[in-house]
Amino acid sequence: MLTPTKSAAAIRLIQAARQSFAGCQSHGCPCPAHQAIQNQHSPTDIRSAARSILSNGRARSFAAPVDSLTEYAFEVSAAQLRFGEGVTREVGMDFQNMKARKVGVFTDKTIMNLYPMKAAMESLEMAGISYEVFNECKVEPNQESWERAISFSRTHDFSHFLAVGGGSVIDTCKVANLYSCYPDADLLEFVNAPIGKGSPIERSLKPLIAVPTTAGTGSETTGTAIFDYTPLQAKTGIANRALRPTLGIVDPLSTDSCPRAVHVNSGLDVLFHSLESYTAIPYYMRTPRPSNPKYRPAYQGRNPISDVFSLWALKTTVEYLPRVAKDPTDREAKTQMLLASTFAGIGFGNAGVHLCHGFSYPISGLNKKLAKWSGSGYEVEGPLVPHGLSVALTGPAVFRFTAASSPDRHREAADIFGRARGEGSSAHVADADVGELIHDRIAQFLVELGLPRGLNGIGYHPQNIEALVAGTLPQKRVLDLAPGDSNAEALSQILEKAMSF
Repeated sequence: MLTPTKSAAAIRLIQAARQSFAGCQSHGCPCPAHQAIQNQHSPTDIRSAARSILSNGRARSFAAPVDSLTEYAFEVSAAQLRFGEGVTREVGMDFQNMKARKVGVFTDKTIMNLYPMKAAMESLEMAGISYEVFNECKVEPNQESWERAISFSRTHDFSHFLAVGGGSVIDTCKVANLYSCYPDADLLEFVNAPIGKGSPIERSLKPLIAVPTTAGTGSETTGTAIFDYTPLQAKTGIANRALRPTLGIVDPLSTDSCPRAVHVNSGLDVLFHSLESYTAIPYYMRTPRPSNPKYRPAYQGRNPISDVFSLWALKTTVEYLPRVAKDPTDREAKTQMLLASTFAGIGFGNAGVHLCHGFSYPISGLNKKLAKWSGSGYEVEGPLVPHGLSVALTGPAVFRFTAASSPDRHREAADIFGRARGEGSSAHVADADVGELIHDRIAQFLVELGLPRGLNGIGYHPQNIEALVAGTLPQKRVLDLAPGDSNAEALSQILEKAMSF
């Protein structure tokens, strides 16, 4: 029986949630509470909804799971952040406040001679902080470059870490920190299963400050690190909250030296971090639930809080990335893109990404063997598909495929692209046609940025689909968050459509 006390509590919960979700009817959340919020209006109806929820078969006691498989809670976490022009000059103060004894500084040979590193080293020296520099971080790192960084960190007795660079540098610094705390662990110990062992990280890592120099990965906010595992010719990585930096120093001056191609490719990563996290499965549909809540994955599925960050990042990227592409000196646009990167990092760092990123790993990993494509703007030897580009090229086909899972969310995303071009609402578009709508609008956006028009444009062909699928299937941590089937047949169909747009 529903007691007055329980009824009042449920009513208060629904009313509060109703205020929080006002104007968000397009979210299409199917759980009982959100349906009650969206469909009930009068006080009488709210009381009825409360009774329905509390007597529903999915009702549970406090802190008890609904069933043994699905998740019943989500967590939101992010690094502490500082944003503003010139804040890189404050890192010395931060390490001084942290009582750092010796800092391991990680960067690459290009950034070594530019403002971000010059400002950081000057700040460290002014604060009297002892440090050693590792400047051999690699763009699109592989297991060999990670192992060199790990060896460097194990050789020195660092108390703290500093990463100054793009996502590749920050990710490398994260793993150098991790493995310095596990001196006997082999590289695959913490790498995501099934490629690695996927062991939990039980020890506390050392404080790490990240200074991003691209508006792309959002790595300064996430517990993720990605690398090329060349024995399988695919990307994989480590995803664990323990890797998350202690502090992100987000300085708009740090992206000034980026070539146009780096701005664009990094911005594409922001775009699809936003789109994928906003359309990932909701947290309460993720299975299986870990046996202990402390083992909840970093990527949990979308939730009401991640939605806020992902949607803002999507709107901002659609507005400002074309401006940066047109004029890489546009200060306002670059600043907004850096904010969007950080917002998207918080969104996907909790909700996760799905198919575009899953496909991107073999697209990049197999490039040297199959496509042999090289982009401009990167100081590397040999073929390279920049990460943002590898994510984007399947985008139109992926979202045509996923639209059926949540037409309202995909319609909302399509309208963001449409409004940027002065187009009206797509409210009249039938649910069954939303897939074509978002496919066309994403494709148009990418073409106007000057991207190759599909996988054919970088050298992949239909006969490569089987190899690309084989490289995608092991990416379980992201495929598990994809709406709809992500079996080999479905992946093959998406890749076939992604050959050209």
